[in-house]
Amino acid sequence: MVLRLVSLVLFLLAATKTNAAEITVFAAASLTNALRELAATYETSSGDTVRFNFGSSGALARQIKEGAPADAFLSADQLRADQLEQAGLLLDGTRRTLLANTLVLVVNKDDPTAVKGFDDLTGKAVRRLAIGEPKTVPAGTYAKQWLQDKKLWSGVIDKCVPLDNVRSVLAAVETGNADAGLVYKTDALISKKVIVVAEVPLSDGLDITYPVAVVKDARQPTAAKTFLDYLGTAGAMEVFTRYGFLSPN
Repeated sequence: MVLRLVSLVLFLLAATKTNAAEITVFAAASLTNALRELAATYETSSGDTVRFNFGSSGALARQIKEGAPADAFLSADQLRADQLEQAGLLLDGTRRTLLANTLVLVVNKDDPTAVKGFDDLTGKAVRRLAIGEPKTVPAGTYAKQWLQDKKLWSGVIDKCVPLDNVRSVLAAVETGNADAGLVYKTDALISKKVIVVAEVPLSDGLDITYPVAVVKDARQPTAAKTFLDYLGTAGAMEVFTRYGFLSPN
């Protein structure tokens, strides 16, 4: 632990530049808490400023396609990074997979008895199931895929409340506006208002991974690459692990 923290400090000191840069990072909403913590450390040590635009990966990718100023992209799935790469919008040689995650079923902690697992989703206990919008939100895409694989989709499709990002799904369950929701495990861990009643096993084949890359038209490509390199250090990975993220390997 001490050696990893020392390595992180040395990395940041090496990254310090005379002329500080301002980096704009487009990142999946599920990364919000971990990235804000890491950026605070990075800014103090590097002198750079990191500005975030958090949202669904699909919406962020669309914004980049439309010319929104972004230096780096951190997606919650490979599809959106593939789309940008195929459009020639990612800087060659900078894309890599940083993290992995799992999908869980959550309910409000004040009413945990009605839903015990995935099979209960088709029953009367669940009137509203919050998920990410499958067309734009990776967590929703994963949720729909898994529910279809388990032959549950036809029994829940009329109950689904599609929302614009995974944090909105979490909020819907926290406030009681949904009886249950499918979110990333990392989102469930930061909430004191929900409990996890079931988790999609890694063996079920959902490849929930987070690719990162520098945007081709970045105003600060060197600084953006340095920040992404920092996110892959041992010290940064310890922070991600504390928030529940997994190594992609």
